[in-house]
Amino acid sequence: MPVRVAESSAPSQVSGTNSGHTSSPAYTLLSVGQAFSGTQNVSSLQKEEAWRVNVRIQGCDLEHGYLCGTMEALNVPMADTPIVVTFWEGEIVDTKNYTFYTGKWEASPEDDKRHWTKFPSFTPLLSQVENDGGKSLDLSNYPYIFMRWKEQYFVNVGTDCGLTIAGFYYVCFSCSDGSINGFYYDPNSRYLYFFLVFYIFVN
Repeated sequence: MPVRVAESSAPSQVSGTNSGHTSSPAYTLLSVGQAFSGTQNVSSLQKEEAWRVNVRIQGCDLEHGYLCGTMEALNVPMADTPIVVTFWEGEIVDTKNYTFYTGKWEASPEDDKRHWTKFPSFTPLLSQVENDGGKSLDLSNYPYIFMRWKEQYFVNVGTDCGLTIAGFYYVCFSCSDGSINGFYYDPNSRYLYFFLVFYIFVN
């Protein structure tokens, strides 16, 4: 989400409940029109905050590893409006169009590995990613889909709303239950080790 708490210095935690959509094919759950909702938490030394998050997929081009959508943050404590909507574009790590190494947005290979390894599902892939960025991996039948989501602009508010979209999300989608969790990376907060995480389920 478009939120960066400058004083954050610790990873936040995730929470959520399964809504029961466990039998749908993975890419059906990532198709246009699918909606997800859940909770986004921020932890810092000073305070902990949480708010509801709604995500809707607006476009998906699997052949080119692309998807996009909107993200709504509800009742964010520092926002001036009850709902903040952003438009985001995503990269699917398919080792054909995109690898685990971001190569932009001021994310180094070390930043990539530090964030991807926060997902237990990434651990079996680590050694191969360290060898060649994961280019030789076949992820077509892997039970998780890894993505990067980059918010491009605010939809319903101006840039002076008090929030930022300077960073991007490392995202992991579970093919078994349709849940998504992610960690936010903001290059402006790299020395604070700031991470933001959300956990959302298909509606």
